[in-house]
Amino acid sequence: MRRDERARFDAMFEAVLEAMPPEIHELIEEVPVVLEDHAPRALLEAMGLDPDDPTGLCGLHSGIPLTDRGADSGSLPDVITLYREGILEEAGGWDEWTDEDGTALGGHERVLREIRITLLHELGHHFGLDEDDLERLGYA
Repeated sequence: MRRDERARFDAMFEAVLEAMPPEIHELIEEVPVVLEDHAPRALLEAMGLDPDDPTGLCGLHSGIPLTDRGADSGSLPDVITLYREGILEEAGGWDEWTDEDGTALGGHERVLREIRITLLHELGHHFGLDEDDLERLGYA
């Protein structure tokens, strides 16, 4: 990802954060959010994803969900990582376009929406929600 694209994405991420309610900001204080261009090849392999497609992952919660912790977890701190290239790919890219089925994809609003969904999805994992829960909530 080029420096200007990274800066554009990061500004959009900040805009998404600013629009979140105070309760979400409190949650983010508990688990840091890190932005990376893409997931490392080894991580994609370990997850059973195509290691040659660095855009195959939008985000990852690393750690133990709060619902699974004991009194003395002794584990490393939780981290949420959002992958810029995966989110951008999922949104359809920077520019708006229409696929052969007539589906509108890409553009500023779609990227903002995908950042928001990915952030809420990973926060959901932090609080013990599984993929089915997140799908029902519209964050899958």
